[in-house]
Amino acid sequence: MTTAQAPQTAQTPPRAQAPTPARRRARAGRGIGARSAVAGKYLSLVVASAATLLPLAVVLMAALKTEPESANNGPLSLPHDWLNLQNFQIAFTQGHMLRAFGNTAFILVFSVTGTVLIGSMTAYAIDRFRFPFRRLTISLFLLAALVPGVTTQVATFQIINSFGLFNNRWSAIALYTGTDIVSIIIFRQFMRAIPVSLDEAARIDGASPLRIYRTVILPLLRPAIATVVIVKGVVIYNDFYIPFLYMPSPDLGVVSTSLFYFKGPYGAHWEIICAGAVLVIIPTLVVFLFLQRFIYNGFTRGATK
Repeated sequence: MTTAQAPQTAQTPPRAQAPTPARRRARAGRGIGARSAVAGKYLSLVVASAATLLPLAVVLMAALKTEPESANNGPLSLPHDWLNLQNFQIAFTQGHMLRAFGNTAFILVFSVTGTVLIGSMTAYAIDRFRFPFRRLTISLFLLAALVPGVTTQVATFQIINSFGLFNNRWSAIALYTGTDIVSIIIFRQFMRAIPVSLDEAARIDGASPLRIYRTVILPLLRPAIATVVIVKGVVIYNDFYIPFLYMPSPDLGVVSTSLFYFKGPYGAHWEIICAGAVLVIIPTLVVFLFLQRFIYNGFTRGATK
């Protein structure tokens, strides 16, 4: 005996409810808000780019102008001859730019090398060793970073003069090497990411603290070293105050002070100064474009590890 099965009826999906006017207004508001946020973001980028590139464009156009054009026309006026390189020749020869680049390279090499060695050694001692007044020492380093350097220039000048370093390239090297608190902070941030077990293993093998620093710590600090070299190098390259104050001799001019001699008490040759500024900007721009990833990676790795 067979029983009849009831026919299966297909279940129809529930009908979607039409959005209410309030929901439609909320969606439209969210869409307008999102579009406004995107438009504001791109507008801020455009304004920031214009504020950054406009001074560079003015300097480049002024470097290509003649002296009458620079004196009679506005800063945003276009030069008559875009191939006018006479100002660059005058800035390079009469400004003694080749000698200035040599002095800058001499100061840069010794200052950056000393900063890397002193900064990494100081960070190694603070992070790896426990000694009395350790926290006080760290606090003093942070406090020293907050003191404006201009307020201590009278005492600093007297110390440099007492050592016989005035009007000498080693005065700038001593000041650049011994007054960099930022490099110590960067090295200490990276030092925290290095396991202490590596130090302990090397110490068990009979390594001294100096050998641990040289063979274990220093090779692992290569990203931090690249960051410090780039940041410190740009600061030294662009600094005007220390070379102008401690090295007044024309033979000791660097790239930041060599252009100052084109300004006299009764006027200035701005077209030649701008041409020299372009010559000074080019090496920094090339180095930054090729090594900018080391700057960003160095800061982010030191902050997140």
